[in-house]
Amino acid sequence: MAEINKAPRGTNDLLPEDSYKWQFVEQKLIETAGLYGFREIRTPVFEHTEVFTKNVGDTTDVVQKEMYTFTDKGDRSITLRPEFTAGVIRSVVEHSLTAAALPVKVCYCGGCYRYEKPQAGRLREFHQFGVECIGAASPAADAEVIALGSQLLRDIGVKKISLEINSIGCPTCRAEYHKALKAYFEEKKDRLCGTCNERLERNPMRILDCKSPVCSEIAKDAPVVIDFLCEECADHFSKVKAHLDGMGISYKVNPRIVRGLDYYTRTVFEFVSGDIGAQATVCGGGRYDGLLEQMGGQAQPALGFAMGIERLLMVLESQQAELPEPRPCDIYIAPMGDAATLKAGVLCAALRDEGFEALTDIVGRGLKAQMRYANKIGARFTLVLGDNELESGKARLKCMENGEEQEIALDAIADAIYEATFTKMAEEFGM
Repeated sequence: MAEINKAPRGTNDLLPEDSYKWQFVEQKLIETAGLYGFREIRTPVFEHTEVFTKNVGDTTDVVQKEMYTFTDKGDRSITLRPEFTAGVIRSVVEHSLTAAALPVKVCYCGGCYRYEKPQAGRLREFHQFGVECIGAASPAADAEVIALGSQLLRDIGVKKISLEINSIGCPTCRAEYHKALKAYFEEKKDRLCGTCNERLERNPMRILDCKSPVCSEIAKDAPVVIDFLCEECADHFSKVKAHLDGMGISYKVNPRIVRGLDYYTRTVFEFVSGDIGAQATVCGGGRYDGLLEQMGGQAQPALGFAMGIERLLMVLESQQAELPEPRPCDIYIAPMGDAATLKAGVLCAALRDEGFEALTDIVGRGLKAQMRYANKIGARFTLVLGDNELESGKARLKCMENGEEQEIALDAIADAIYEATFTKMAEEFGM
């Protein structure tokens, strides 16, 4: 019987003590993507299963082993999204977004689901931020998307990360590459796992992405796709590198990068960290020029990337990056008695309208317990409200950082906090 007081295996709760880190990262990612013209899109957390089996590739690990698929009450096969791109492209086709000005630039942030062995940096429910750029075929588009990935990581404080790029060609030159791969693996098929033996006939390139240690070792000496690029694909890749060089973005050509999904063409890339163990890829993506047509839309070039939020936070933690602290409570009003409790609620409401985080007692604590609570939550200011304060219309505002107190009118609390905040900022900046 399932333990109802524990989260399912491979999932995590995001607690209030950590949520501010996620909010900072997600907001920064969306803001920076906006500098490149990307606007947020939100798609359903589940899609018709064919969206993934037809477009992600039925020989990939994702489709063969990892999807959460079920039959709904209408006898339809439904799958929780294992990745975003296929669903985003489905949305682009359904709503004819390419009929407007091109390129279409969208970004997203949300949860994905894959049934795999949970480990550090790999969960069954994980979260991604990503971008898709539809309608741009030029090498400059590839370089711009890669530049965005680089800036995103830089802006949120990642210091040590390397960019690896490759080209996996187009369907024309990849056909020759598949022949070479098949010939290479054919001689070693008795050592390949059962899944890779099936892939050998249908899509030998997927063997390069197998997680089996034996298959991975065999694949080390396999032919590399970059040696089979047609003239057009080779020229495209050369120009991508020239654009990256021009922007001063360092990279390494890694001919072993193929990515784990079948829709990729030409440029593929990964941002890799050495600080989080085996799950080193923090951000990965590339071009997928045939996906829109495959989804039933008009043919359009497209490319994008996705980065795992959990892995991103692991890197930031391992590098001891400084993240903004959560905003503290601005003021805690400690009432004594029913009349003061009523007035405290009115004052807090007015302060919240001014943009302050204002709290008061709602559980019936005594004064000493309230002050301990105010200290525990890190309130910047406290104000005790009793019968004398109600009668005089004045109270003492205490700064919890230095213990200083000042008498203020109850209708001037907001002004006093503003003034104290400005004075502190002026002292910090030497104004």
